[in-house]
Amino acid sequence: MNAQFILLTQSVTGAVIEIILLLLVAAVIGFLTAWYYQKSYFTPIIKKLEAEKEELNRRIDGLNRDIAKLNGDITALKARISDLEKTISAKDKEIEELKRPK
Repeated sequence: MNAQFILLTQSVTGAVIEIILLLLVAAVIGFLTAWYYQKSYFTPIIKKLEAEKEELNRRIDGLNRDIAKLNGDITALKARISDLEKTISAKDKEIEELKRPK
């Protein structure tokens, strides 16, 4: 009987404050539950994605080294082309000189 009397004599303001506090506690419990769940669910996925990212970065570095090497090869081949063009022009001049009657 005493507990019913206390509940009946509680003011409306007190009841509102108690409801708000209980709702806040329920919200905190829900937030923490969701946070721990998503942490346990997404942590392995994030680690897997980070490992893939590292692998892709290593591949990018390797491809950049390959590009630098190929650019060096292109430069060397262009130099060789210019040398061969000079040789061809020298040979053409030599052929022209040999074709001229003396």
